[in-house]
Amino acid sequence: MIERITYLLETARALAAAHPQEAGLASAGAFLILILLVVLVRRGRGSRTPAPESASAKDTEALLRSSEAPQPVAMPEPKAVEPETVEPEAVEPGLLEPEPPEPAESFFQSLRRGLARTQDAFVGRLDSIFAGREKLDEEAFEEIEEVLYTADLGVATATRLMEALRDRAAKGGGAQALRDALKTSVEEILSADGKAFPEGPESGPRVVMFVGVNGVGKTTTVGKVGAQYVSEGKRVILAAADTFRAAAIEQLEIWGERIGAQVIKQAASSDPSAVAFDAAAAARSRGVDVLLVDTAGRLHTKANLMEELKKMKRILGRELPGAPHEVILVLDATTGQNALSQARQFNEAVGVTGIALTKLDGTAKGGIVIAVHEELGLPIRYIGVGEKVNDLRPFDAHAFVEALFTRA
Repeated sequence: MIERITYLLETARALAAAHPQEAGLASAGAFLILILLVVLVRRGRGSRTPAPESASAKDTEALLRSSEAPQPVAMPEPKAVEPETVEPEAVEPGLLEPEPPEPAESFFQSLRRGLARTQDAFVGRLDSIFAGREKLDEEAFEEIEEVLYTADLGVATATRLMEALRDRAAKGGGAQALRDALKTSVEEILSADGKAFPEGPESGPRVVMFVGVNGVGKTTTVGKVGAQYVSEGKRVILAAADTFRAAAIEQLEIWGERIGAQVIKQAASSDPSAVAFDAAAAARSRGVDVLLVDTAGRLHTKANLMEELKKMKRILGRELPGAPHEVILVLDATTGQNALSQARQFNEAVGVTGIALTKLDGTAKGGIVIAVHEELGLPIRYIGVGEKVNDLRPFDAHAFVEALFTRA
């Protein structure tokens, strides 16, 4: 037991020498161990294991020094793991290749697309009559005449075309020659006075006034025409003189932002003539090239509303001599023959100089183009065959007839 105590005391002393800062702790530990051993001896529970041989202070110090720097544990070498190979899934050839962009649609293609319904109802029916015939008999002529009358060409136009067709038949020629003669006659009607806009003023802005009944697409037409002028490098002002509808003013503002044109407006329900006055003054002072005036839709049978248009026209002419240089009547092609009566009333009131025919893509009544031009002597300035900006185009008689008579 004495040897054990001596061993513990020597160990505590060595620890204290090695770690002076922990000497107090080592001494306290040795004292407690001594008390515990005394208690165990008294109870007879002392350990019977022989005490280890006394270790010298030098050996103890070496032991402690070795414990300060633990020896690294040898780790087993990692086994080489063969990387897993993942085969790519089979992909159908060409699936990941970028799709080529759709080619831009030419004006002729868009015109054919827009006139598809009219072509079926007009040229398609004519071709069914011409097909399989070398010569046209009287029965065939009666069928052709019926098609012309029901294609919204109007009585006067249908009569003129039938006379030309019979004259050509009297000179000889088969069914195909008569079809070609009919096509030529239609183009001759549409080509008469097929000029673009009349010459503009020598100085100052060109003024174009747009009129028509409700719902024909005047505001949209104004925006699209404005876009064409802007694309030509012209400076444009849009006049929101349709003060009856607040939505029309907002719509024209959107068009102005979209195409880069200035917009002159007043509050809803303002006097439209006041808007026309402000727009004319702004166009003159700002040195713009074109002033496009949007007006409220009105029934062509309402005299008081027609007087309002006359007043606007007078104010524009007073502020800008010669204005408006064009009065464009916007007609909805889907109304068919009703468009003729509208054109007559507006022409009498404000002197229409040209027609913008919209929504041709949504009707089979495209023959109204020919009727308006033939019966009223008014040139077709624009036709609309879709909702896109480029779907409103200046009218080209040759392109129109080619698109109408060219079958897929």
